[in-house]
Amino acid sequence: MKREIRYWTVIGLLAAGALAVLWRYGELAARVPSEPRTVAPEVVRGSILDAEGRPLAVDVSLYNIAVWRPSLDRDGLASTGKLLERELGLPDGDFRRRVEASPTDFLYLAKRLQASAVAGIREAKAEGRLAGVVVEKTAGRLYPEGKLAGHVVGFVGDENRGLSGIEGRYDAELSPAAEPGRPGGIVYGPDLRLTIDADLQHAFEAIALKVHEENAAEATMLLALEARTGAIKAYVSMPDYDPNEYRSYPRDAWYDRPSQYAYEPGSVFKIFSIAGLLELGGIDPSSTFVCDGAYEREVPGEEPDIRIKCLGTHGTVDFEDILVLSCNAGTGYASDTVSAADFDDALSQFGFGGRTGITLPGETAGLLREPQAWSLRSKPTIAIGQEVLVSAVQVAAAAGAIANGGVLMKPRLVEELVARDGTVVRTEEATPVRRVVSEETARLVLDAMRRTAGEGGTGRRAGTGDIDLGVKTGTAQMIDPKTGSYSDKDFLASTLGIFPISDPRWVVYMVVVKPRGASYFGERIAAPAVREAAETLATLDGLRRPGTTVVPHSGRIELAAPTAAAIGETMPDLRGLPKRSLLPLLSRTDISVEISGEGRVTAQQPAPGEPVPPGTVVRLVLE
Repeated sequence: MKREIRYWTVIGLLAAGALAVLWRYGELAARVPSEPRTVAPEVVRGSILDAEGRPLAVDVSLYNIAVWRPSLDRDGLASTGKLLERELGLPDGDFRRRVEASPTDFLYLAKRLQASAVAGIREAKAEGRLAGVVVEKTAGRLYPEGKLAGHVVGFVGDENRGLSGIEGRYDAELSPAAEPGRPGGIVYGPDLRLTIDADLQHAFEAIALKVHEENAAEATMLLALEARTGAIKAYVSMPDYDPNEYRSYPRDAWYDRPSQYAYEPGSVFKIFSIAGLLELGGIDPSSTFVCDGAYEREVPGEEPDIRIKCLGTHGTVDFEDILVLSCNAGTGYASDTVSAADFDDALSQFGFGGRTGITLPGETAGLLREPQAWSLRSKPTIAIGQEVLVSAVQVAAAAGAIANGGVLMKPRLVEELVARDGTVVRTEEATPVRRVVSEETARLVLDAMRRTAGEGGTGRRAGTGDIDLGVKTGTAQMIDPKTGSYSDKDFLASTLGIFPISDPRWVVYMVVVKPRGASYFGERIAAPAVREAAETLATLDGLRRPGTTVVPHSGRIELAAPTAAAIGETMPDLRGLPKRSLLPLLSRTDISVEISGEGRVTAQQPAPGEPVPPGTVVRLVLE
């Protein structure tokens, strides 16, 4: 009896405890929270704009299409699959095969699609069809100009984080982290304005592509740098790619060669060697050397004598002749007038052997070995552009120092970051690095470069006649990685231009890697392209040229600021607005905006006056 009483007592206590727990659970479940739940704010990545404010990268809404198998309508599986395959461009039967083969109940069919690509699927979902199909909205990136300046702009990954180019280098600035504890809403990253001019970039890309294709080259680079500020106005690397579809291109196309590719520059390097030798006092305008077709130097002991072939037999040459004729022998003999340590220091002052600090990821420092590692052959060999590795950005920046009266400027691609309200967050100022050579030395080299572009100079094919242009050409043999010696078929052709020589402002530099056309000489394939690039730049810059008519005016023109497009509850009439004015619409998260074409809006959907509820797809056609 006592045992039975204890048994029921224990059962009663357990039951009471269980009831107490259930009561407390119900009380907590029914209780309204005293504070609202904190929702992480949405971050809208800042846009990337060209120097004139034209959009090169903007945030848009993208869509992932997925399947949740437990909710699929098994009876309507065939019709669901047919619709999805049609809308997503999938092979017939692909939907069923993927659903049946998936090891998990949740699987993605497609990711990061633009609104236009999923319009049919979204419409079917709104009608109550496609049970088990998930339309997942996510932040994404649109590059309105496609390939234009793709290596500068870069691209983002699936999480909308920058992976290359400016997108990668300025990822934290463009997409700032939300403040801890900040309530839900939207955080807008600042817009980033580049130094790149979209018009000039477009023209330079066309010039480079033509050279690249005509010469079946492995790679082609073309840069335009403003000497006084270090601003890079055009930055071309071929092969190129479209950041909108970067995965569909081979990785080689992503390669940012102007800042990452290190190569032996060849004879273009002679302008820096001669400038350094003039500055050191090893040579002066009256110094002369004899070219008998080669640089020759006897070496004591059992080592072989040094002999470096020249392009011709030039006789007696001064420093100008060395550059005009691209004389290897004269350059080599001129280098003998200074010590290895002093020569190394002079070249280092131009920035060779170190990174320029350009705001792109993965920049190479090139290679300029310590003088202690030089052989007896190194000094004359380096002087003609061998045994030294450079990048195209290094060469353009160093040439900018010659053009800028001897002062090296840091090359830059970014002008400023601007908040959504127009406040300037940060400005990338023009930054002098150091004085490399005197104004007198810089002027001597510039005058020699002007002669090089004239009749009798190796750069005569770059001469324009009406632009005061100075040039230096280069043709470098490339190392065969299999043999470790210079190749007899792989060359690097280049031409460097500075203009106008009387008042230098611009540097243009072209490099063609492994051309396979009719010629591999820089003076034949790169010089004409530099002439075309200089003429294009001069025209866009409004550079005064002989024979042009100058019309005087007050110098002041009043222009109305472009109106920014805005959409409220009803659709406004956007016809006639330029593409730039539509930029704010691409940041909207409640509606989707699709823009096609270039120019100004000629057609729109919805029509003016129609309602624009959340989820509306706005389509704008530009011509």
